[in-house]
Amino acid sequence: MQPDLHSREHAVRTLKQFRTLSPLTHCMTNDVVQSFTANTLLALGASPAMVIEPEEARQFAALASALLINVGTLTQPRARAMRTAVEQANSAKTPWTLDPVAVGALEYRRRFCFELLTLKPAAVRGNASEILALAGEDASGRGVDATDAVATALPAAQILARQTGAIVVVTGEVDYVTDGERTLSVTGGDPLMTKVVGTGCALSAVVAASCALPGNRIENIASACGWMKQAGRIARKTCHGPGSFIPAFLDALYTLETEVAA
Repeated sequence: MQPDLHSREHAVRTLKQFRTLSPLTHCMTNDVVQSFTANTLLALGASPAMVIEPEEARQFAALASALLINVGTLTQPRARAMRTAVEQANSAKTPWTLDPVAVGALEYRRRFCFELLTLKPAAVRGNASEILALAGEDASGRGVDATDAVATALPAAQILARQTGAIVVVTGEVDYVTDGERTLSVTGGDPLMTKVVGTGCALSAVVAASCALPGNRIENIASACGWMKQAGRIARKTCHGPGSFIPAFLDALYTLETEVAA
């Protein structure tokens, strides 16, 4: 079955709702992208929090609207804190999202991500190589970079969604969002988004925040992908390269009007 193109109208409605509700998003993310991730959420209207101390993470996961687990700079103490936060999030019925950074390249984080998948994430967001690896298939990822085409990972994403009950997002030149039965595609963006650190990790945080919204979760997550791609396209028009792209991107998110969101 061919993916459906995500509805522009739903993205418009969801952005307005997102800004009104301002989800408190607990980001346990990697050290490289914390500031950019927080600024992305703020620009869209969410409220970010970076709480990583195990005792505090457990407490805060129950207070937050959503939780992000990003394994980009995984350590054993951080893994313990993440596991504790996920367990508390589940107890509090807080939706949580897994970003399995470089899971195909490194064994320790692969084992940890497989363990987390048994704890029922609301969503999983990764590039093609990461999603293939999580689904137990051969992947040719090089660290955080995907070397597999997005379309080749779609069947694996659908299988992973059916196995875990999560909405699985595989991102690249086209983003695919699937619950295992229905699949939405999101187009747009710009290649310059791959030339700065953190756009994928920030997207995962926005996906996590969108899981806190009422309504159809697969549509809400596809909307989150659409906002990021729209902002990337707008930013490319005014920036001169990677150095000026980030401020232009954040400005585009902040000024993204509901009538032009896609």
